[in-house]
Amino acid sequence: MDFDFTEEQVKFREKAREFAEREFSSEVARKFDREEKYPEEIRKKAYAEHVIDYSDPWKVLIAIEELCRQDAGLGISATVPYFGEEVIMLFGSDHLKEKYLQPVNEGKSLMGLAVTEPGGGSDVAGLKTTARKEGKNYIINGAKMFITNGSIADFFVMLVRTSEEEKRHHGLSAFVVESRFPGFKANKLKGKLGVRATDTAELELNNVVVPEENLIGEEGKGFYYIMTFFNISRIFVAGQGIGIAQGAFDRALSILRRKGKAYSEKEEIQFAVAEMATQIQAARLITYKAASYLFNFKPDPTITSMAKKYAAETAVFVAEKALEVTGVDGISSDLERFYRDAKILEIWEGTSEVEKLIISRNILKEAQ
Repeated sequence: MDFDFTEEQVKFREKAREFAEREFSSEVARKFDREEKYPEEIRKKAYAEHVIDYSDPWKVLIAIEELCRQDAGLGISATVPYFGEEVIMLFGSDHLKEKYLQPVNEGKSLMGLAVTEPGGGSDVAGLKTTARKEGKNYIINGAKMFITNGSIADFFVMLVRTSEEEKRHHGLSAFVVESRFPGFKANKLKGKLGVRATDTAELELNNVVVPEENLIGEEGKGFYYIMTFFNISRIFVAGQGIGIAQGAFDRALSILRRKGKAYSEKEEIQFAVAEMATQIQAARLITYKAASYLFNFKPDPTITSMAKKYAAETAVFVAEKALEVTGVDGISSDLERFYRDAKILEIWEGTSEVEKLIISRNILKEAQ
């Protein structure tokens, strides 16, 4: 399988890297990490300079990788205004696409995906937020937790329960819910371990009236829509993992150079460098393989889950190993932030444990 990029894609990578190096200085990254403030001006610059190009999914993956290589908090913040877009794109009506996706793609609106709830995240079929039909509207009550873009998004793709079924996942539906609807409230969460520049919030829904035309696709099919979305988004989370791992590795090498040849040539340091480099390369290759299937409209959920799991764990491993080999110099550098930022990748868009279940179930099913 050939993973050589086109000349246009190579130039785009250089463009994304140049943007990140220019806009995501250490001082800026530390500021937004410390203040836990969403970098709206950076988002606007990224849009204005076409750093995110949805006409080519490879460019999206490349941009995520390069931006997170410089700083995960700022990089993810610049790329998540479109979070959940694929659900409307694939399953929404022409009305929903025109009303909601067009302003997002023009950089005028921000959106989010609201699935996780206070009682749990991995058990999607067990969610408790409900929507009942009243005339030409649905009335939504419940709560969502740890929602990216929660306090800044103009609207959300939201998964709720519309009926009680023997098979729990059969009773779920997806809606577009605007943050301006009466009864909607967002509470920004602070004090996160990492990616503090991203906006995260708890959502409260108290008799929120949603027009029936905001139902995405068919009632009762929402679980399948969200699972389809996860098989797409997990590729991009793997890209975040590659970026964080590569960024931590870059900084470790820079510190090792400053420490001198005698220190870097210690056997334990050489072994650590080899382990980090090998895992980054392996994570990149499996992610690109999963992406090649997806971008050619032949997604392989097993490979996708492998990529997401392995790239996330690689980010955590490399960030931790980078601190080990650099010692005090690393702890007092940007590596400290990379270490904190990496952990979330093993949790969102499916925990590593969930990815293992998907991988094993698919393999065992094929074996039977």
